[in-house]
Amino acid sequence: MDFTRLFDILDYQQKRFPQQMAMAGREHDAWQTWSTAELLAERNKISAGLLHRGLHKGDKVGVLAHCGSPKWVIADGAMLQTGIIPVPIHATARPDEIAHIIRDSGMKACFVSNENMLEKLRAADPGLEFIFSFEKLRDPEQGAVIYWNALAVEPENRDLEKIQYLRDSIRESDLATLLYTSGTTGMPKGVMLSHLNIVSNVKSVLAIVPVGPDITAVSFLPLSHIFERMVTYVYQAAGAGVWYAEAVEHLPRILPEVRPHFFTAVPRVLERMYERLLDERNKSGILRRKIMDWAIRLGERFPYSGERDMPVDYFFKRLLADLFVFRHWRKRMGGRIQYIAVGAAALQPRLGRLFSAAGIDVREGYGLTETSPVIAFNRFEPGGVHFGTVGIPAPGVDVRIGEADPEAPENDGEIEVKGPNIMSGYFNLPEETAARFTADGWFKTGDLGKFEYKRFLRVTGRKNELFKTTSGKFVAPAFVEQQLQTSPFISHALVVGLNQPFVGALLVPNFSYLEAWCAENNVHWTSEQFMVLNPKVEKLFQQEVDRINEERLGTIEKIRAFRLLHDAWTPENGLLTPTLKLRRGPLLARYEKEVADIFAMKG
Repeated sequence: MDFTRLFDILDYQQKRFPQQMAMAGREHDAWQTWSTAELLAERNKISAGLLHRGLHKGDKVGVLAHCGSPKWVIADGAMLQTGIIPVPIHATARPDEIAHIIRDSGMKACFVSNENMLEKLRAADPGLEFIFSFEKLRDPEQGAVIYWNALAVEPENRDLEKIQYLRDSIRESDLATLLYTSGTTGMPKGVMLSHLNIVSNVKSVLAIVPVGPDITAVSFLPLSHIFERMVTYVYQAAGAGVWYAEAVEHLPRILPEVRPHFFTAVPRVLERMYERLLDERNKSGILRRKIMDWAIRLGERFPYSGERDMPVDYFFKRLLADLFVFRHWRKRMGGRIQYIAVGAAALQPRLGRLFSAAGIDVREGYGLTETSPVIAFNRFEPGGVHFGTVGIPAPGVDVRIGEADPEAPENDGEIEVKGPNIMSGYFNLPEETAARFTADGWFKTGDLGKFEYKRFLRVTGRKNELFKTTSGKFVAPAFVEQQLQTSPFISHALVVGLNQPFVGALLVPNFSYLEAWCAENNVHWTSEQFMVLNPKVEKLFQQEVDRINEERLGTIEKIRAFRLLHDAWTPENGLLTPTLKLRRGPLLARYEKEVADIFAMKG
């Protein structure tokens, strides 16, 4: 049996790898588990319920949830097999963005996961025909929200016949889902992805990621993102058991409980795990601190990359580091973790090396919502990884570098992609769709890049973010920001310099790391707001910036002035996208005075 449409995948699991524990989610502070057969049966009940409510093939139904869950997956499958188009909405979306998605898609109904999501939906004044809820909610409008158990209908023969008729009518080229990209500016655009688009990517990833029926996975990234949603289909196809966490903040408790072998993450998750390692180090005695410092420095120099063999002396040092530090770190993550796949933003190479040295193979990939999403990925097998790159193009995906951009640093070209994973277009935006393709049919990613080591792709910046200084030279801010964030002291960086004589930066410190440094260097800690003004802290950051200027940046890219900020940058306050990328417009608007001060300082 093969699968060609998304709803086929769970049936494929039942035929090939039927699981007694296929998925688990938290309900009322306890795990509820589902077998493959139970997922299939519940999927038919929700399909029947949707059809009984008068929803039809082609209707758009939203999913606004605070986290992934088995019910999210069941609702998704129930819609897909009846031809209803799921429209996931990010939990961090603003009311005006939610209202835009509802209007633009023509949404008729929406699932919500809890009362907070219901409030967000109602704040958008949706005017939907139905609101469905995963949980039993307090509903002041008595009966306006239909609870999961009330929606689910035990299907009779005629219901099953209708579901089968609808399944048979769906082709792999049909629209499967509508995903609204958050974007860094403007209102989100609806990306149209077919069954073929996503299924092709699922099969590509299955060929290169070590998941199977003997693998346990934890999922904590939002299923509104194509990255985690596609990976959920991969887990289903591989027969891997999936445990859904309610929030990334719960990982320190859930990892030892579930003891997973595999999970996907964004770089910030690995940064937090690293910070918890540093917290342990800071609470240790002098000897233990010295040992941990040595092990961390050793890990950050992990030499295994590409075809390089591990030097013998490093091999034995790593064994010692594992004995004294790394195995204890792994134990706090459950003790069985072997693989982490990272996407959505750039990973600091030193962290990829450190985790890999600790026996947890971290591999970074690259993709877009428009590409379903994986374009390239570092492999888990020997010779398949180069830290600092996003890996080798995925099977079935062709990647080329467009004509060198004379305005780009080092004349890098735009990354262009072709394959069955490329979207059919933006919903209701034919002109914008046409603008994203070359004359010979390649999709233009908007990212600049180049190939290194013959086949490894490196992303060097965004084409539309380049700016020119008054010297007439172009700077790619994303590249400079990535270099700044190699410092453990820097959490976020925004590089500025449009029409200015030099390049500057706004920096948000990693306050956990900074507080530890202050304790060791007898710098009195007060509050984050005042520490960014402390002369000793400013001197520390000047040393870090000077080091990065010298080691990593070209003459034009060097940071000549910066400002430290204490504010948090989050998706909730609109300064980051849901995938934790910078929203440059809102950031520049919010910190207009601080940016002006940077250039006044050196004016």
